[in-house]
Amino acid sequence: MTVVTVSGLPGTGKTTVAQLLQKRLGLKYVYSGEIFRSLAKKHGMSLERFGAFCEEHPEVDKELDDYQVQVLKQGNVLLEGRIAGWLAVRNRVPALKVLLTADVETRVGRIIKRESGDYAQRRQEIITRETCEAARYKKFYNIDVNDVSIYDVIVDTAHLTPEEIVERVVSHM
Repeated sequence: MTVVTVSGLPGTGKTTVAQLLQKRLGLKYVYSGEIFRSLAKKHGMSLERFGAFCEEHPEVDKELDDYQVQVLKQGNVLLEGRIAGWLAVRNRVPALKVLLTADVETRVGRIIKRESGDYAQRRQEIITRETCEAARYKKFYNIDVNDVSIYDVIVDTAHLTPEEIVERVVSHM
């Protein structure tokens, strides 16, 4: 049974790398961010507003997390998500836990390239979102997202191609 988690801040390349890894490894691919985005849209809110809403409504995160844990326990999956690695550890699911990192300037540039927008505005949105998420994870789960000790592979993606990142991850398997 193969389980891989890919985590990281917005703009680190999680989705690109996870999709390439999924194709390479032939695993089912589940993207928790897409589920969260669809819930935000369903509630008619931006990601930032929905994140703030979730701070007051922990049942939203709990439902999403319960779904992710079920997916992890089924196995033969690549789960991409901000706390996917933590969910595997906390639920004793053996997994290769990957963390992608990049400096904020690189991440903002990638997000602007993908979604357009003003640099200063996008940078502030990212910081607000990350701060909100970190507070929620600490409050609801006692997870410090700055604690990287749980990860098996940590890759700074700022100066690597997606293919180079995939090679680094696969070499750890």
